[in-house]
Amino acid sequence: MVGIVIASHGKFAEGIKQSGSMIFGEQENVQAVTFMPSEGPEDLRAHLEAAVANLDSDAEVLFLIDLWGGSPFNQANALFEEHKDQWAIVTGLNLPMLIEAYSARMSMDSAQEIAQHILGEAKNGVKVRPEELLQQQAETSQHQPQVSNAGAPGKMKYVLARIDSRLLHGQVATSWTKETNPTRIIVVSDAVAKDELRTNLIKQAAPVGVKAHVVPIKQMIKLAQDDQHFGGQRALLLFETPQDALRAIEGGVPLKTLNVGSMAHSTGKVQPNKVLAFDQEDIDTFKKLKELGIQFDVRKVPADSQDNLDTILNKAQSELNKLKN
Repeated sequence: MVGIVIASHGKFAEGIKQSGSMIFGEQENVQAVTFMPSEGPEDLRAHLEAAVANLDSDAEVLFLIDLWGGSPFNQANALFEEHKDQWAIVTGLNLPMLIEAYSARMSMDSAQEIAQHILGEAKNGVKVRPEELLQQQAETSQHQPQVSNAGAPGKMKYVLARIDSRLLHGQVATSWTKETNPTRIIVVSDAVAKDELRTNLIKQAAPVGVKAHVVPIKQMIKLAQDDQHFGGQRALLLFETPQDALRAIEGGVPLKTLNVGSMAHSTGKVQPNKVLAFDQEDIDTFKKLKELGIQFDVRKVPADSQDNLDTILNKAQSELNKLKN
């Protein structure tokens, strides 16, 4: 029987698994994986690996995931790369999809066959009352202006530049993309540009209608100076570290504000709040950015209130000083 791994932000995976059992009966060979606010990508990957290990077999595995481009998808997608001939991933998880997957695996032995089969049921499960709203939505969609990716004379517009050690994940692919409406997401990183697997995963995680790219820092500097091919483009830039952002800005990428979203903890770093960790080099880099006139917008998602970076850096410096003593 095809194994199923349900994965989500928060406890949605556990809840929908319980709902599926209430409707279709208790199911074997199904694992639920939750990604909690206190956890990082490494924790999530470990949970997914454990879930697969707890299935009867890893030969045929179907991942049902809440959100395309989110951390559960990204980590499952990394595992999928080594099993792409047999495994399958479907996002946009809803209850009709899950129930149909349970039903389909009674007669289908392939994860990919089930994945293809359940797409229709998942879409059919989305309905609305009054029914007239569906027609109104269709008419509105027909008249929506289309964003062109074609180049035109002029330089690109930078709608957001963000420092985020997780790069393209759910908060970026949904909240920030909807807030800033980019035509392109550009990951600016020498390290990622050299990593073919990470590059491909980032491109696959792009939200619908937005192109994702990974470029080295020198290439980004050249793109910023190009006034022939990128007019009309709205670029959302992602930097893995403040050092990468500093190099790009010193090289001529015309940024005025940096959104500081997430900096992962590692050996030698202190963590003055839940999502930002610093070593001395990080603190010194932010000081240099400030001297260049860069403003800082410290928020995970648009709905958050802004934090004061100076206060956070002072706390980090104090904690580093204590470690030295």
